[in-house]
Amino acid sequence: MGMDVLVIGSGGREHALCWKLAASPLLGNLYCTPGNGGISEEAQCIDMDIADHAAIIDFCQDRKIDLVVVGPEAPLVAGLVDDLQAAGIRAFGPDAAAARLEGSKGFTKDLCARHNIPTGAYGRFTDAAAARAYVAEKGAPIVVKADGLAAGKGVTVAMTEAQAIAAIDDAFGGRFGAAGAEVVVEEFLEGEEASFFVLTDGVNALPLATAQDHKAVGEGDTGPNTGGMGAYSPAPVMTDAMIARTMDEIIRPTIAGMAADGCPFRGVLFAGLMITETGPQLIEYNIRFGDPECQALMVRLKSDLMAALIATMDGVLDRFDLRWDSDAALTVVMAADGYPGAVQKGSAIGGLFDAGLVDGVTIFHAGTREDGMTVRANGGRVLGITALGKTVREAQGRAYDAVDRLEWPEGFCRRDIGWRAIAREDASD
Repeated sequence: MGMDVLVIGSGGREHALCWKLAASPLLGNLYCTPGNGGISEEAQCIDMDIADHAAIIDFCQDRKIDLVVVGPEAPLVAGLVDDLQAAGIRAFGPDAAAARLEGSKGFTKDLCARHNIPTGAYGRFTDAAAARAYVAEKGAPIVVKADGLAAGKGVTVAMTEAQAIAAIDDAFGGRFGAAGAEVVVEEFLEGEEASFFVLTDGVNALPLATAQDHKAVGEGDTGPNTGGMGAYSPAPVMTDAMIARTMDEIIRPTIAGMAADGCPFRGVLFAGLMITETGPQLIEYNIRFGDPECQALMVRLKSDLMAALIATMDGVLDRFDLRWDSDAALTVVMAADGYPGAVQKGSAIGGLFDAGLVDGVTIFHAGTREDGMTVRANGGRVLGITALGKTVREAQGRAYDAVDRLEWPEGFCRRDIGWRAIAREDASD
C-alpha cells in the first residue's frame, strides 16, 4: 500500500511535481486539484476551489489522503497548511507564519536587517508621498515592489525616477489590490540573477540544484516582468564557492532567524539572488518551487521526490542526500499572445505528440484544459517545453526543435532562453 497524495495547483510547476511523484515507488493514488490538461495523465484531477480549505479537508478525510503537497504561494500564505495540520492531515509546505517570507516583502527585508543577511538597502511605505520622497532622495535606477502577493508582476525595476513614481502611484492606486497597500522601495543591485532552492525542515537545509530564470517577456531580457518565460539548470554563475557563501551568508541565517523568531520554516525555500561583485545578495524569497525552474529541476532529479518531501517533514534532512543528472535542463515557456497582459483563452494546441517525440524532451502543461481529444489554451503561461542535454546549448536546441513542431499560432515564446550560459559555454570552447 503506497501513500495517497494530493497536489494543490494547476500550473507547470504542479505538472512537474505530479510527473516526478508518479514515478515514486512509495506512491499509491495521486490526485491533483484543480489540475490541468496535462496533469490528468499523471493524476486524477479533482475540480475544487483551492481557496476553500474546508472542501480540501473534507476530500482528504474522505479519501484518506496521506500527504498534501501545496504548489502555489497563495494557499500557503492563506494558511492552508495550518488548517490541514489542525485537521490531522500531513502537508508539505510552510505554515502561514513562515509563509510571510513571500507574503510580505517588508517582513523579509526586516528579517534580513535583524540577522545581517546581505540584501539591498530599502524603505517600507504605507503612503505614496513618503515613498516618492525616498525615490527623490535615492535617485534611479531603483526597485519598487508591492509588499504582498502580485503573481510575480508586482515588481518594477525603474530606470528613471519617473518610472519609479508611476509604479508607486500604481500600487497605491489599487492596481495590485490589497497586495499594494504597502510598498517596499529598494536599491537596484547590479549583477547576474540566480534561483537557489533548498529543502529545509526548520533546522537543517539541503541544497537542490541551481537554476536561472528569465523573467522579462522579451528577448534580451527586455519588456515587462512575467511569472517566468523560461529557465535552465544548473546556473553556471552559481559556482561551488558561491553556493557555499549563499548557504553561509543567506540561507542558514534565515532558517536560524525564523526559528529564533518562533516561526520555523519547513518546506522548499527559494532564494532569488543577485550575484554581485561582492558576492550573493538576496533579492527576495519565495516559499515554493519556482515556475518554470521546477520543471528544469525535476527532469534532472534522479532521487525519489516523495522520499525527499517526507524527510523534510520528518526533520531528518541532515541524514538525507539527493542525486542529480549531470546533464543540463532547459525549459521554454509557451505563452498565449498578449501575456503578461490580457489573453484570449480557448485556442486549440496541435502537434503536442510530435513535439514530445524529440529526444530528451518532456512537455509540462500549465494553462491548458482538455476538451475531448483537443488540448486548449486556458491561461497566460500555457506550456513548459523542457529538454535535457549534455550542454545548455544542446538542451536549448532540443527544446526549440519541440517548440517548432507545435501547431499553435496564438502562442509565442522567447527564442533566447539560456543565452547567458550558452555564451559561457562558447567562450570556454
